[in-house]
Amino acid sequence: MTQTVPAVDYLVLGDSPHLVARECGHCGALYFDRRNACAKCSQTTFAARPLSNEGVVRAYTIVQRGAKSGPFTSVVVDLDGGGVVKANLVGITDPDRIQPHTKVRLVTFEAGTDDEGTVAVAFGYEPIGA
Repeated sequence: MTQTVPAVDYLVLGDSPHLVARECGHCGALYFDRRNACAKCSQTTFAARPLSNEGVVRAYTIVQRGAKSGPFTSVVVDLDGGGVVKANLVGITDPDRIQPHTKVRLVTFEAGTDDEGTVAVAFGYEPIGA
């Protein structure tokens, strides 16, 4: 049986893939990485908080690395209900198809397979209604 693992520890796979942040119990600041203390208020209590799968593009850039690899679009997404995440916009590299405030939703995809057959699953975003 093929095993799948998330490419990052804040991606939850399953029937409804989503991101989970660590929320400061005092001020509500959100973090994807492990924290000993909140960078905003210095408190040390955190809880897991599922984040919305939808949001809007705050900013974007189209990146081209060398002649052999195709371009990709990197976006910063303001998630509905709070949280900000940087990811790639899946399958969109035409600047006429992406603008700030474009509504997007989380998608997952296979990022690669190791020698033992374990599949790494990553996430990105796609425009809603595209």
